[in-house]
Amino acid sequence: MNWKERTYCGDVNRRHIGSDVVLMGWVDAIRDHGHILFIHLRDVQGIVQAIFDPNISADTYQPALELRHEDVIEITGMVAQRAEGTENPNLATGDLEVFVREINILSKANPLPFQISEKAMVFGEEIRTSPESLDEELRLRYRYLDMRRPSIQRLFRKRHEVVQCIREILEERRFIEVETPFLTKSTPEGARDYLVPSRVHQGRFYALPQSPQLFKQMLMMGGMDRYFQIARCFRDEDLRPNRQPEFTQLDLEASFMTCRMFRVGDIQLPRPFPRMTYQEAVSRYGTDRPDTRFGMTFEDVTPILQDTNYSIFRDIIQKGGLVKGFCVKGQAHVLSKNVLQNEYAQQIVPSFGGSGMTWMKVVNGTLESNIVQFFSRSERDRIMSCFDAEEGDVLLMIADTSHKLVHSVLCDLRLHVAKRIGLIGEDAYSPLWITDFPLFELKEDGIQSLHHPFTMPDRTDFDPKNETELLTLRSRAYDLVVNGEELGGGSIRIHTMDVQRKVFDALGLSSEEIESKFGFFLKAFEYGTPPHGGLALGLDRMIAMILKTPSIREVIAFPKNRSALCPLTRAPSPASPHQLEELGLFKGSGRDAKKTVKEHVTADHRPSKEKTTITREEVQHVARLARLKISESEAERLQKDLSAVLNHFDTLQELDTRDVAPMSHVLELKNVWREDQAHPADMTEALLRNAPDREETYFKVPRILEG
Repeated sequence: MNWKERTYCGDVNRRHIGSDVVLMGWVDAIRDHGHILFIHLRDVQGIVQAIFDPNISADTYQPALELRHEDVIEITGMVAQRAEGTENPNLATGDLEVFVREINILSKANPLPFQISEKAMVFGEEIRTSPESLDEELRLRYRYLDMRRPSIQRLFRKRHEVVQCIREILEERRFIEVETPFLTKSTPEGARDYLVPSRVHQGRFYALPQSPQLFKQMLMMGGMDRYFQIARCFRDEDLRPNRQPEFTQLDLEASFMTCRMFRVGDIQLPRPFPRMTYQEAVSRYGTDRPDTRFGMTFEDVTPILQDTNYSIFRDIIQKGGLVKGFCVKGQAHVLSKNVLQNEYAQQIVPSFGGSGMTWMKVVNGTLESNIVQFFSRSERDRIMSCFDAEEGDVLLMIADTSHKLVHSVLCDLRLHVAKRIGLIGEDAYSPLWITDFPLFELKEDGIQSLHHPFTMPDRTDFDPKNETELLTLRSRAYDLVVNGEELGGGSIRIHTMDVQRKVFDALGLSSEEIESKFGFFLKAFEYGTPPHGGLALGLDRMIAMILKTPSIREVIAFPKNRSALCPLTRAPSPASPHQLEELGLFKGSGRDAKKTVKEHVTADHRPSKEKTTITREEVQHVARLARLKISESEAERLQKDLSAVLNHFDTLQELDTRDVAPMSHVLELKNVWREDQAHPADMTEALLRNAPDREETYFKVPRILEG
């Protein structure tokens, strides 16, 4: 191999015409014209067409006939301009070709599990496959093949550009990149930790970091002033398209590089980013990560309907409930009565958790609906005024005694309607900061931090024993939200010992718990801590948005699937008895040891005996594989049924199959023939009489699978 003389396929250009080049890469596509062979040769920089002509080199033509897709070859040949009319506009090198004089087959490839080529050899040919058309599990199992696709490689080149952009910006502002430990102490971060057992200190465990939170604060205490890190983080939590058990996070003490990162994807973000309080976001959009690319914000009509004759609303309001809704401008002709009543009120809203929906239309200057007669003229006028409703508008309202449920259902309903009527522009980007989050929230087991216990409150003169007062505190925290996605967040940190202890006290932590979990951290407060604040951006999630991919798995080299399993390596996998014994996870030998190993492995796969819950996305994924179209209500029922089936199997005692030899069939294979007599000829005609279609003496059935 002549590596020093190599030219990359994508770098071949007009300057090479008439001269020889040495190219190395994979056979991307093949076209045999009988007397001349064309191939596309692909490497990381691009694709070029190579020609094997026996009149030029008989020695290369014969071995070239044996080439198959993804064989790795080295060729030497002369670059020439293509004849007019034979150019390929699908290729950057489409006006050039290489006439091969020498070939060296470096490696042969077995038949492929799926097609890799994404470029047609001739303009006008149809490209048969794309990453989106393949089963994701298959792609991840052969990720090293999937990554050969030019479209996938482009994603990772862009990811590299984004990371380089980050480093350049922070270098300009004198930030220092510092790495923090992977093996650390378990601290509360909101999700479950991944634990690593220690062989040296048996019975003790490291935790993989959910974020570098405490270490970056101690770097500030150490006087580093400006720190950043492209940090790997680990969280054992339920997966979604924008979550992975291990992910990359930009961790730093500033927040001004986001616009330049988006410019890598040719996206211009408006500046400065607007701000919205947490309370306003929840009240107007039903969520703390609102999508502000379109309107339809919520209005509260509860005060208008205090004494209404509509008994459903009146009863809910008297119980302290809420009636809110939003206005869909000018869509009365699209959202018909049938759609509003039979689809949204009876199917879609119940799938979001609501008990029902009230709708009204503005027709001929007044409100129209199946319940409008229960509202007085004054109430109707005030409702129209509240929503600023005009001719052709549609009003959608949700009422419930649970304020949280009203906001949640309206949030889902708003997004559903916006997608249905095409209000969300694909190329629109709307960033904003969400501020003034509550410092604490009340859960079943008491007061808890909404973010983490190191966030500075808006005031420090609070009583840590007064629950009512604690729930009124606001934090000096902030989240960056773009198009309804939280891309990151941060806060001003607590930097004084007395405030930090008051927060721990409010959380009900004893002195022993504080010392055990945070003693090393609190010790640093004793030696002078500067005021400091930080920000962490989900790099995978942000890059997926910049590059417009449907999932963060597309921009992670070797991601886990929806079940946190690696299809490529099959991790996590059971550990050997020897490994477990070294770690002190069981003692003994023989049958008892094997039993302990099995119990450990079982526990490893079911950490806390929690109930299995199938996600709505998983249901839709199964439906797509089965080529089924299911409604939201059907998906909800299937979600419950599948979860119940899996939880039932979790209650069954597992069979120990380690010593059972693998078999392809439980029962012996053999042909089973009918022993009865064949039908007489006259009976055959009677049987076929009701066939929808027939050919001679056979039923004709529709084809199930298309070839």
